[in-house]
Amino acid sequence: MRIKTLGWVFTLLTLGAQSAIAAPDLSKTTLSVASTGWKVEQAVLKLAKLDDTPYRVTYQTFQGGALGLEAMAANKVDFAVTSEIPPVFASLAANKGNFKIIAIQNSTTLHQELIVPPNSPIKSVADLKGKRVGYIKSTTAHYFLYQMLKSAGLKWDDIKRVEITTADGVTALFGGGIDAFASYGNSIRAAELRGAHQLASAENILSGNFPIVASQISLQDPGKRAAFADYIGRLNAAYYYAQTHPEAWAKVSADPTGRPYDVALADTKAEFAQRPTRDTTVSPEARKTQQDVADTLYATGLLEKPVDVATFYDTSLTDGINQSLASHLPK
Repeated sequence: MRIKTLGWVFTLLTLGAQSAIAAPDLSKTTLSVASTGWKVEQAVLKLAKLDDTPYRVTYQTFQGGALGLEAMAANKVDFAVTSEIPPVFASLAANKGNFKIIAIQNSTTLHQELIVPPNSPIKSVADLKGKRVGYIKSTTAHYFLYQMLKSAGLKWDDIKRVEITTADGVTALFGGGIDAFASYGNSIRAAELRGAHQLASAENILSGNFPIVASQISLQDPGKRAAFADYIGRLNAAYYYAQTHPEAWAKVSADPTGRPYDVALADTKAEFAQRPTRDTTVSPEARKTQQDVADTLYATGLLEKPVDVATFYDTSLTDGINQSLASHLPK
């Protein structure tokens, strides 16, 4: 059976009588979720009334996926949604990052930009030669900045690179500490509300695939395995609800992202029009796009050795995730 609504196409899978996500007493299970920027997962689940999980969920916020994966490597969080880039770098850690990619979230690539301050004399990426450019290391910003420079005929060493956080980057951009800033999400929105201008967009540079990552240690726990599958299904259904109720989602997301309601609503509609957020199981295509990223990072000298992304993936929860995706969607 297929359900098609607002561009969403879901195949509902019929599984065997034995549930792939069954687990002993989930009331004793706690998932620690790494959230980027603000607790967006908690907010969207609450809006859709899907936060009544049979397990406990706690949230920690980080300024980027790389920091969330650092916490996972230290066994401080169980679950994260990140871009394709942080897992590549995290895999080079001593414990290989203590993570596995168990699913994929496909989402908007808007608000992934290279920006300059108001009245900047810089009019093109080529003008950045010799300039101070801030970026967030081991993130989409790291990757797309390199690609933008390459397209403009510049090399990585043609700019004065400044590794910085999202919040400090906005401050440095308006304070004159950097001439341009490669970033994403709330930092881009906040900077543009203050008059910053887009120099280049990564909309068509990034794949839109955001790996859903679980702690390798946590994957050994039957309760957490069941919770992972259920949580992914709930998130997918919650984002579907947000897409079909953009006004409600804009009211929820405006304040924590520092946007007036009308701006948040316009952003919400644009983001869902470009690429609705939906969770899926791992596909060969998703692995290929991440391998292309890893190969690019190595070829440009940003990685110390080649990385085989196939080693990142764990598909043992695929049946359970598929069942959860189907069961949580509105009938």
